[in-house]
Amino acid sequence: MKRKRRSFRRFIKESLTFSWRDLGTTLIVLGAGFALCAVLQLISDTDFHVPLIFVLAVLLVSLFTDGYLFGLASSVISVVGVNFVFTYPYFHINFYMTGYPLTFLCMLVVSIISCTLMSRVRKGEQARLEAEREKMRANLLRAISHDFRTPLTSIIGTLEVLNSDDRLSHKDQRTLINDAKSDAEWLINIMENILSITRIGAEGTPKLHTEPQALEEVLGEAVVRFKKQYPDMPVKISVPDEFLMSDIDAMLIEQVIINLLINVVLHGKTATWARLSLVREGEMARVSVEDDGSGISQRALAHLFDGQNIHSPDDRSEDSRRTMGIGLSVCRTIIIAHGGSMKAENRSEGGACLSFTLPIMEADENGNTFEDIDS
Repeated sequence: MKRKRRSFRRFIKESLTFSWRDLGTTLIVLGAGFALCAVLQLISDTDFHVPLIFVLAVLLVSLFTDGYLFGLASSVISVVGVNFVFTYPYFHINFYMTGYPLTFLCMLVVSIISCTLMSRVRKGEQARLEAEREKMRANLLRAISHDFRTPLTSIIGTLEVLNSDDRLSHKDQRTLINDAKSDAEWLINIMENILSITRIGAEGTPKLHTEPQALEEVLGEAVVRFKKQYPDMPVKISVPDEFLMSDIDAMLIEQVIINLLINVVLHGKTATWARLSLVREGEMARVSVEDDGSGISQRALAHLFDGQNIHSPDDRSEDSRRTMGIGLSVCRTIIIAHGGSMKAENRSEGGACLSFTLPIMEADENGNTFEDIDS
């Protein structure tokens, strides 16, 4: 019984929630209804349109406000307003007017039905978003578990061998040390991704700290950071003559580009170079990372951005210890939060191409940004 009471109280509390936004919406819609009826009253000899307009107003208020409070309030205000302002005798309340109870009942029913439907739609949408967030968290945790366990196991094994076997040649020791260094660098990259994940807010998107940035400079900074870790991988950069600006979180976008370049090194297999290009596509800028490697399998393409381990269980190659899942899943989340999109495909000439888009801001000759095109 106490549980039922608590549920009923929670239902009442949620149904009768007050917000200034909903109040403003209600006042605007009802004000527009009164103004439209007043204009039509001057040019029309009948008031048949008045109840229909206010039924529509009640429906709109119920659709665009939360809970039942403002929908019910708008139905009461509409019925009283129609009676007082637009029904003869004007500016007098006549409760005995023919059809008055039916009009009130219709508006009340419209309000309740609309509020109930919208409440169900919102709950369904919230449940869907929560399910997607839980799926993303689960995928990321699986990827993190895999990507942490294998490099750490390798590093521990390497240290044990170096500590216990004095017969190793200097060359073998250097090889083991370089392998351990490579695994440690990979762990650092994972930590960078995790730091990005920790900035994901309650709505499933990163908390962005954006400001206008020249995309050419962001690409250059990302390549500099990448080359510090992988100096042997040639990176070709292609940028347009046009100065492209975007309102972005530069640190996160740099991390996205670095992740894509690292994927070329670790998963390109036969890749001998990477090309980072920037082009304009209408109101969007597209950043692409291409390589001349072996490409991406169709199985991997289907789950590339899911945060899953995309390698087959029997893959024992060196790069199978490291998955693309976590990095690309985080990348996609970051790009979507910036209003862009991300895709992956294989090049007809061989190799893969991973790219993403970002909204462009206009800039004058001095680099001063104007209003965002999308706004």
